[in-house]
Amino acid sequence: MTQQLLQLDQVSFNLPDGRVLFDHLNHTFSTGATGIVGANGCGKSLLGRLLTGEQPPTSGIVRREGQIYAVAQLLEPERYPSVAALAGVEPVLAALDRIAQGSIDDDDHALAVDQWDCAPRLEVELEQIGLGHLNADSCTDTLSGGERQRVALLGAWLSRADWLILDEPSNHLDIEQQHKLAQQIDRWPNGLVLISHDRGLLEHVNEIVELSPLGLAAYGGNYSQYAAAREQEQQAFQSALQGERAQAKREQRERVVQMERQQRRNTRGDRQARDGNQTKLITNAQKERSEISQGKLRLNQQVAREQQQQRIAEARARCAPEIQRMMLSPESMVPNGKLILQLNDVVLPFGHAVPINMTLTGPMRMAILGANGSGKSTLLRVIAGQLPVPEGELIRSCQVGWLDQHAGLQYPERTAVQWLYESNPQLPEAEARTRLARMGIDADRAMLKTCQLSGGERLKIALAAQLYAQRPPQLLLLDEPDNHLDLPSRIALEQMLNQYEGALIVVSHDSAFLQAIHLDAEFYLNSLR
Repeated sequence: MTQQLLQLDQVSFNLPDGRVLFDHLNHTFSTGATGIVGANGCGKSLLGRLLTGEQPPTSGIVRREGQIYAVAQLLEPERYPSVAALAGVEPVLAALDRIAQGSIDDDDHALAVDQWDCAPRLEVELEQIGLGHLNADSCTDTLSGGERQRVALLGAWLSRADWLILDEPSNHLDIEQQHKLAQQIDRWPNGLVLISHDRGLLEHVNEIVELSPLGLAAYGGNYSQYAAAREQEQQAFQSALQGERAQAKREQRERVVQMERQQRRNTRGDRQARDGNQTKLITNAQKERSEISQGKLRLNQQVAREQQQQRIAEARARCAPEIQRMMLSPESMVPNGKLILQLNDVVLPFGHAVPINMTLTGPMRMAILGANGSGKSTLLRVIAGQLPVPEGELIRSCQVGWLDQHAGLQYPERTAVQWLYESNPQLPEAEARTRLARMGIDADRAMLKTCQLSGGERLKIALAAQLYAQRPPQLLLLDEPDNHLDLPSRIALEQMLNQYEGALIVVSHDSAFLQAIHLDAEFYLNSLR
């Protein structure tokens, strides 16, 4: 039986600029399902790469025993060009091909052990998950985000690994596929680490580990149990903080009383010295003793005050800060009834095969719904002008802002400030920084390259570039805008969209999010592959 161990031992990680992201993390993961939670940008995905060994720590040790298989948060076709690569079987298939050609290399035969049926088994499994039109050599650049995620997860379930590391695996999945993912997690017999903001999915884990600037905190149970325990814990921390502050006030009053008492003694001693017949030598000695006593008192009080301030700081640090995000709605009022968009018998380049007819007038808010692969993202790209219209007629009569489901990846070398400047050269840098800070991108991270930021941070930057463009969009096209976002950012997005006075078309599989933004209409696409 394979030994299973996944452990962080005094693990620290420093960013390229020298700042400490993690400091002395310690945790031993259970062989069940563990969820990792935390705010955007706290380093959850990086922690996942540390666990797999893809990224070495600055200091400390990550102990691993057993095979580890990881599904990354971003499944770009550039990195995973084929279904075989996306499913993690490309090395095995390549080894089998070389063996078929006569290879006797030990490494090839080691890869092929118990994997001789890899190719036909992959085809069978693809058929079972509704992707039978794909094979190992199929290119991934025409697949939807949900289809890529399904193939990647299929590779995880077929891996027989001792440990799975899944980073935001529910992104892009439709409701049916989200349910199947939860069932697979319940059935998985080995260790599993789930990095996610999906509260529904986190109900299927046995332990929650929260990552914050304070380090790692472990909570037994699923997300509901974690939330209840954390709320109780925070109430205790807040009570302790209030107690320390009240104690500080009492001690301050006592210090004032002590100083006043000492000053009265000094004054009384001076008066007695003047009224008595004491020699100057005695008087000076008494004065010196008084000054020494007063100095000691001040020193002791200063030490006590510093200790008290330290206790307050420690108590405050244990209290979770009230995370507030704010996204300003662009000034994009659209007259009621104005024709914004019209599609007449439009046929998509791929995906949905039936001609589409759609009319959108201002300021309508519409959701495009459908299963993975039905063509939702393709439709948005056609409306945005990113793809040609093979057949039919498309009429747009407004400024369009488009947020791709893979937003933030187009310009990996740009900083957040540069993103905003490109979309609005007239926006002062100070204002750009302020707007980014309201969205949770602080001053330091606003100057980092996009490729150095988390998926949630990249999405927020790409969204800011659309919202604060020089010509504000009158029609917002949002493709899975709630992916990657932590809860405060998701709430801020909902609030902004409810204030937005332009037209809106959104693709999302999150029913709670769609309900929160008060839609006027829904448009269904059916996959006819």
